[in-house]
Amino acid sequence: MAYTPELSQIGSATLRRLAWYRGKPMTETLESLLQATGLTMAEVKPGEVCSKCRDKSICDQCPFDHPAE
Repeated sequence: MAYTPELSQIGSATLRRLAWYRGKPMTETLESLLQATGLTMAEVKPGEVCSKCRDKSICDQCPFDHPAE
């Protein structure tokens, strides 16, 4: 991981509770949340995140780059 963001106390507590609920580590829970957010954004506002992206190296794997159906 290239960058480790610091979470606020409430953000960390929220993530911890979601992880407990899922029975998974916080890191895995955060990854799942990011993936779900990407897929949802791709459906609700297709192309908007991609249009502002500064890193085109993983487009084929990126959840924001969801092909239109």
